Amino acid sequence: MKCKLTIIMLLLAAASVNARTQDDFGIGVIIGEPTGLSLKYWLDEERAIDGAAAWSYSENDSFQLHGDYLIHNYELLEANELPVYYGIGARLKFKDDDGRGRNENDAIFGIRVPLGITYLFDEVPLDIFFELVPVLDLSPDVDLDINAAVGLRYYF
Repeated sequence: MKCKLTIIMLLLAAASVNARTQDDFGIGVIIGEPTGLSLKYWLDEERAIDGAAAWSYSENDSFQLHGDYLIHNYELLEANELPVYYGIGARLKFKDDDGRGRNENDAIFGIRVPLGITYLFDEVPLDIFFELVPVLDLSPDVDLDINAAVGLRYYF
């Protein structure tokens, strides 16, 4: 089921690609930790909001929602289509199992600090990104986690 959903999301991201400039809203996939649906909305040329509904396979197959406020720096690297981004966000993670076979049904809240790089295509409304994200879980227990993923989004 998860594989079929990922394939459908990839097809949606690649559908109707035409040669126009990048628009504000993007939808696509994020693969890694976590894996799922990725969304991004550009507020202006340097600021954006992104989010995901995704599965985490590192800890007992949990589901997570996250959202981030991002700032893109086009001057850090010489390639203008390759901005580095950083930001702040939140994650809500739902897991059914505590790792010892007991159903805990925990909702875990954490603060995200994404750091990544994205490639913005000129001729097609796509971007490809890689990010590392330290996450400080605050509830129900304090814990430090790291997410890392790559992704692709189609803009319309």
